[in-house]
Amino acid sequence: MEIKEITNKEIWEDFLLNFKEKTFLQSWEWGEFNKLLGNKIWRLGIFLDGKLLSVSLIIKVKARRGTFLFIPHGPHILNFSLKEEIFKTLLNELKKIGKKEKAHFIRIAPLFERNSNNINFFKNLGFKKSPMHASAYESTWKLDISLDEEDLLKNMRKTTRYLVRQSLKNSDIEIKKSENVKDVEIFQKIAEETAKSQKFVPFSFEFVKNEFEIFLKNNEALLFLGEYKKEVAAGALVIFWQNIAFYHQAALLPKYHKIPIAYRLQWEIIKEAKKRGCKIYDFWGYIDPEKNSKHPWAGPTFFKMGFGGFKKEYIKTQDFPLSLRYYLIFVFEFLRKIKRGL
Repeated sequence: MEIKEITNKEIWEDFLLNFKEKTFLQSWEWGEFNKLLGNKIWRLGIFLDGKLLSVSLIIKVKARRGTFLFIPHGPHILNFSLKEEIFKTLLNELKKIGKKEKAHFIRIAPLFERNSNNINFFKNLGFKKSPMHASAYESTWKLDISLDEEDLLKNMRKTTRYLVRQSLKNSDIEIKKSENVKDVEIFQKIAEETAKSQKFVPFSFEFVKNEFEIFLKNNEALLFLGEYKKEVAAGALVIFWQNIAFYHQAALLPKYHKIPIAYRLQWEIIKEAKKRGCKIYDFWGYIDPEKNSKHPWAGPTFFKMGFGGFKKEYIKTQDFPLSLRYYLIFVFEFLRKIKRGL
């Protein structure tokens, strides 16, 4: 097997068309986005007899706790019967890069089914379950939006369907769709207020603005702003990539929780995604609200589930230590996870 960097966007994106389980965190644009943030990236392809078998977007992350190489929602492997050989080839290359870049560990958040075979596969290669999910979800809630609008409404939870219909009758609620980068400032204000009330750290303005700009270039991003009586009360940054819509960034001012503006916002996103030819709507992140009722994502997940759909659970994020410092980082991240109630 041969491993080399891929420099052609068309080759990269065309290869990813082969996969059902994927997110834009392995897209060409996500690599460009990370370069804008100042992160070093590698787009590696593994070939056998000239045929491309696997791709991985690798991002060098420099954090206070340590430096690591990160593969978010990858790698993608075309022939799973060659999975072990492909992974060993990739891991050998990552070790070389890690040594050169002085990384303390490798972190992979793969979209592999969560089962004992895949768990043992990583364990046998020397990986350890990560204490953190590293900004890439390990399970999500998805909705098949290839159905017509009436069927989508029928499949919703009774309360959700009622609130969607009520929101459509409410003349005080208006949803605006924007491709104006300046509107990121409006979104960021409500995102920061949302984060303050829910006690989490929001993405920075630079992060959201760069993400929006990068995907907007290919008509793959849209900002949804929900107004109530002319005041922006809710917002969402949605990515449309390879016939999937991703609900990636979202915010809702706490004082408007009893107004069904969030339901109207989701309905408008779903309709826009259908118009763009998307078949799946990825609500981005899931936690079982019954088993984990105190988890910060429990409420948002219950809300998402009301629209109908199904859960997808992937193997937990995996770490491969490259130095003894990793074990100190592990303890630090584990304690931080407990503090955040995750």
